[in-house]
Amino acid sequence: MSIEVKHISKTFGDFTALNDVSLRVNDGELVALLGPSGSGKTTLLRIIAGLETPDPRADSAILFHDSSVSGQPVGKRQVGFVFQHYALFRHMSVFENIAFGLRVRPRRERLAKSEIQDRVHHLLKLIQLDAFGNRYPSQLSGGQRQRVALARALAVEPKVLLLDEPFGALDAKVRQGLRAWLRRLHDEIHLTSVLVTHDQEEALEVADRVVVMNQARIEQVGTPEEVFHRPASEFVIEFLGQVNIFHSRVRNGSARLGEMTFDCPSYPHPQERPATIYMRPHELDIKRQQNGVPSLEAEVVRVNPAGSIAKISLVTRDGHEVQVDLSLERLQELNLGEGETVFLYPKKARVFVPHYVI
Repeated sequence: MSIEVKHISKTFGDFTALNDVSLRVNDGELVALLGPSGSGKTTLLRIIAGLETPDPRADSAILFHDSSVSGQPVGKRQVGFVFQHYALFRHMSVFENIAFGLRVRPRRERLAKSEIQDRVHHLLKLIQLDAFGNRYPSQLSGGQRQRVALARALAVEPKVLLLDEPFGALDAKVRQGLRAWLRRLHDEIHLTSVLVTHDQEEALEVADRVVVMNQARIEQVGTPEEVFHRPASEFVIEFLGQVNIFHSRVRNGSARLGEMTFDCPSYPHPQERPATIYMRPHELDIKRQQNGVPSLEAEVVRVNPAGSIAKISLVTRDGHEVQVDLSLERLQELNLGEGETVFLYPKKARVFVPHYVI
């Protein structure tokens, strides 16, 4: 079941939540909507579900498997929805929570008691809680409750699964385990799914494709590798992970930063303009001595070797703060100390030139 939205806009009074958004989610794909609060991701999810109605436009459409569902109510769209705060019935057992959607179906669509039992037991096994059917939500951990909420959404055999910040209320360790579990589950059931999150690591780890949203629009759509390593805009590179930002000037396809030059083929013009150079912390190396290649001179402010990589904080001669990530082996080799002067050598950089303003 593919999902496609075309030219969707939504306003709430003076606030624009979505501005001419178009997106296609392929059959069996898990797509993450990623962006800061207020970027429009949850509104888009609710419009797909039928919980919100888009602003009327002649060219707008919501399609499931290339058929319009724009006029259909929530119950007819066969969508499974998982919320951040579980929304489990406290007075019902885990088994009855999962079975709820099956029991409240119209009589002509209701399954036999034995079929409901078989389906719920299958789902309990799928979410790795087969021994917990008789327990109540209060007897479960947060991660277990969220798995029950997901099983309840799957019980009615939806054509589409929509997840709105499903792990947002959980601590980091539990979230990490559930992310891996959700990815394995998706690989097993191949249900077309849309996940809303503001957690960059979650989106990059779980999704087949990531939709980066900002200010009611889509900034970029791509695989996790594409959006991280080939960002389409300054917002994307700044939003996804830590990055060092340097202000520069560009002309004739070349940007300068001190003695260093960087290719900027997107701006071949002779008129000089401001440019921004981005380098991620792992894209810089540190040397104790200059090697004849242009570099940035900097002073080591702090060395933090805790974790799988060492994080080095430095300040350049002009007072610019820089972060560098090094392997522990490289840190040991350099034997850096606070207050020492070193030289920074970029391994990779991206140059963005602001658009012309007329």
